[in-house]
Amino acid sequence: MSKKSSPPPSFTAMDRQRETFIKGMSGQRSVVPFDNAALAQKAKEKMSAEAYAYVAGGAGTDDTVHQNRSDFARWRILPRMLRDVSTRDTSIELFGRTYASPFLLAPVGVLDLAHRKADLAVARAAVANQIPMIFSNQASVPMEHCAQAMGDGHRWFQLYWSKSNELVKSLVQRAEKCGCEAIAVTLDTTMLGWRTQDLDLAYLPFLRGRGIAQYVSDPVFQALVDEPDEEPAPKTSAKISLEAIANIRELMNNYPGNFVHNLRSRRPLRAVRKFIGIYSRPSLTWEDLKFLREVTSLPILLKGILHPDDARLAIDHGVDGIIVSNHGGRQIDGSISSIAALPAIAEVVNDRIPILLDSGIRTGADAFKALALGARAVCIGRPYVYGLAIAGERGVSAVLKNFRADFELTMGLAGCKAIEEIGKGCLVNN
Repeated sequence: MSKKSSPPPSFTAMDRQRETFIKGMSGQRSVVPFDNAALAQKAKEKMSAEAYAYVAGGAGTDDTVHQNRSDFARWRILPRMLRDVSTRDTSIELFGRTYASPFLLAPVGVLDLAHRKADLAVARAAVANQIPMIFSNQASVPMEHCAQAMGDGHRWFQLYWSKSNELVKSLVQRAEKCGCEAIAVTLDTTMLGWRTQDLDLAYLPFLRGRGIAQYVSDPVFQALVDEPDEEPAPKTSAKISLEAIANIRELMNNYPGNFVHNLRSRRPLRAVRKFIGIYSRPSLTWEDLKFLREVTSLPILLKGILHPDDARLAIDHGVDGIIVSNHGGRQIDGSISSIAALPAIAEVVNDRIPILLDSGIRTGADAFKALALGARAVCIGRPYVYGLAIAGERGVSAVLKNFRADFELTMGLAGCKAIEEIGKGCLVNN
């Protein structure tokens, strides 16, 4: 039975424009830029160098980051005229649920790098704008807190498959109890990509206790912390310095509990070491998906699919959906862009399971092109993080409103009044 969302708010693209221009008459301008380059630049001014590099940076030369954007230009929208588009329906259906628009919030870790309210601010903005949020496995706030803030708002959970299946089971079952409606398994980050900006700054937030809230709030993980490490900690040439002391202090403050107790017990250090040792599982294979199916009844999507043969294998293994993604260009320098990979995957899938597209979405026109090429929905990533950095919850909400308005206008101006009318005939290959 289809679970309908609450009635959509009285929001239209023209209302968004009208509100903006009327406020402009009294000298009020949005603190959150509408232009994408200006949005990123303003966020950069608000964030530390380390935080911005972690969010904005890609692998190697950032070639894939740029390709994710430039490949959208290969497809041009071919508008149709004299069609009644006076009303426009942007709603979609996924796994028996109706969503107000074809947007979801991609899982982004360590959101406290952008704003102290982190995932909570994003969760509140998501539900206010009727956009599902995919909780990050590398969150700054436990999923239970975000679920409480969202009420009956739609949410999914992103899973990084740990070396511990018991931890995988615990995380997934917590997500079910939190009202998550699907599990998105990230496949392309079994190892960290060669991220030169982070390496130049010698910065990894997890070592400071950031982005591990799902772990330290998990009873299975806490039990694992008490177990001896399978491998000895690597020896390093790190020296005691004022910066090292400051970083240790940050770790103790970030970890739950009393600072003095944390310092004396050294538990935060053990927890970080355990996290680094088990968070990802490079040995993962298609056969492991059976375990996930045994421990959850939720729809399972695979995030990171770029090859049509992997899409075919996903269907063969009973997966419920695919997220075409290259992790925002953060993993392989020179990888195929997500939008370039989409047509071949859509051909193989042939509407048997839903396809979502992630990586490179910056405008409503991008979303329109992705839907025309076979995606059912798209995931927004960096732009909402930039909004978060600029103005917290209000900044995220502004970005989401802009995406919805831009998409609705693009759809109508292209001659489509409903999602079902968006197809290959709406595009030409440039």
